[in-house]
Amino acid sequence: MRKSALSDDILLRIEKPARYIGGEFNSVMKDLSDISIRFAMCFPDVYEIGMSHLGIAILYDMFNRRQDTWCERVYCPWVDLETIMREESIPLFALESQDPVKDFDFLGITLQYEMCYTNVLQVLDLADIPLHAADRTEDDPIVIGGGPCTYNPEPLAPFFDMFYIGEGEVTYDQLLDIYRECKQNRVSRAEFLRKAASVPGIYVPSLYNADYNDDGTLHSFVPLEDGIPEKIIRQVVTDPSDICYPKRPVIPFVKAVQDRVVLEVMRGCIRGCRFCQAGMTYRPSRSRSVDELVDIAVSSLEATGYDELSLSSLSTSDYKDLEQLIDRLLPYLHEHNIELELPSLRIDAVSLEIMKRISGIKRGSFTFAPEAGTQRLRDVINKGLSIEEITTGARLAFEGGWKRVKLYFMLGLPTETDEDAEGIAALSNDIAHLYYEIPKEERIGRCQITASSSFFVPKPFTPFQWSAMLDPEDYHRRTMIVKDAVRRQTHAKSLRYQYHGSKMSYMEAVLARGDRRLADFIEALHRKGARYDAWTEFFDADRWYQTFDELGIDHAFYAMRERDLDELFPWDFIETGLSKEYLKNEYRRAVDGKTTPHCRQQCTGCGMKQLYHGGVCVED
Repeated sequence: MRKSALSDDILLRIEKPARYIGGEFNSVMKDLSDISIRFAMCFPDVYEIGMSHLGIAILYDMFNRRQDTWCERVYCPWVDLETIMREESIPLFALESQDPVKDFDFLGITLQYEMCYTNVLQVLDLADIPLHAADRTEDDPIVIGGGPCTYNPEPLAPFFDMFYIGEGEVTYDQLLDIYRECKQNRVSRAEFLRKAASVPGIYVPSLYNADYNDDGTLHSFVPLEDGIPEKIIRQVVTDPSDICYPKRPVIPFVKAVQDRVVLEVMRGCIRGCRFCQAGMTYRPSRSRSVDELVDIAVSSLEATGYDELSLSSLSTSDYKDLEQLIDRLLPYLHEHNIELELPSLRIDAVSLEIMKRISGIKRGSFTFAPEAGTQRLRDVINKGLSIEEITTGARLAFEGGWKRVKLYFMLGLPTETDEDAEGIAALSNDIAHLYYEIPKEERIGRCQITASSSFFVPKPFTPFQWSAMLDPEDYHRRTMIVKDAVRRQTHAKSLRYQYHGSKMSYMEAVLARGDRRLADFIEALHRKGARYDAWTEFFDADRWYQTFDELGIDHAFYAMRERDLDELFPWDFIETGLSKEYLKNEYRRAVDGKTTPHCRQQCTGCGMKQLYHGGVCVED
């Protein structure tokens, strides 16, 4: 009989107890006598969200293929269970074994979103692991962070023993091998960290020092010891055939956000949108073969029983063999009545032929991302879409049988005007009008166009990392411009407008471009009970502003200050493959409203080809 970290009495008192009991179908169980490394893989949010994260699923599968390693999953307890755990001194535990996380060799935390930083400290606190790496003993787990937020790990630097920069398939095995050897030889924690610092992609914050100028900007960032690398090189799998992929993903007991099989068709993006950190840092674009994808899809569907398959990438329509892949998948999907989802499609790349081939499968909504409401602003951000391409693509979607369309926009982009904001409503209306141009007898009721706007947040390693963010009140004013404009449209009854909270996006910007001095701020928020700040019902902007004031931190310095082109950034010690001169040139072109060709049209010399020699950079 499996043991449980929670008694039946506790499970009956909390919401969704299935979040915590483990034992899900396809989860991995191992005999402790056969392993030497225990790795707790944590997504610092609630179970339903963490179980939807593809990156953890890949690493979970990869680590558990090692005979000497057992990787288990950890998620943040919901607020009801957290209260009970603190009252009854129940330590945070892993799902598979139900053992305390503190007993593991590693605690790996994926850093997907800056607003989860307070949850990171919640995890450490509940696990009874000292918050600061400097305070940990030989008996504490090695705390390692990974994920997109590690492209500026500095605000969290004091809390982590190390960070893994890049794709985990490359050097994690090397790191674990070193740890196993150190453990067998009883090497000290400090010495293991020094050895780990020599592993490509591993950043050990305690081995570096940051100094600041009188104006608050970074003066220098240097290693404290000889032999420690000055630059951390992002790790990239250049050959897609080397990327392992789970064919038997764990099936959650509670309905997850992504309750389907997710098929990663490619990594990276060729487009070069200037606001997009993922599009820049996940370069070069690398594709899997059709044969491999079909094998993964069929195996995963049969191993899970899901009735939905989603093709995943930053820009699925840029997968060169998309039509062939769909042709290969359709017979199986039709036979088993499985729905196919095609997110991340570019309007200009959607063909009527693909629409016809998908015809007959259950359809949800079709998602496009114009990002900006006017052509001028789309050129500024290098979206590379004309109004003709947008309308043609939308028409093809309607002719293919869709009547629900989701449109994603951003507000507050550099150089944006009120006219650009009003353009979101106008473009949404134009797309709705295309639907009503279809003969009435061929329509299926009223169309639904949902326009959603997030707020521009300047991120590291993008051409807009030098840009200033707007004041939250100005962002809110722009949402009202869009909202009022939507009401005035001729097809207003077919339009919906949704928007993200401006203050939350503002705080995201503070953390995204922050430095080590923000660690005290994050810890102070945690001490005040900040949890689940990525959730609107828990985010308390007043608490954040009050804490800034108490600590004397100028949040505008991080979020609203336009950077000098020669400023040293807290993340400049990371080598992503993107040259800073390339990013500067793209920033200048954005200000001038000039577009840049995508990678398959022309190499723009971003630097990826010189460092990685893979993917789209060498495909011809």
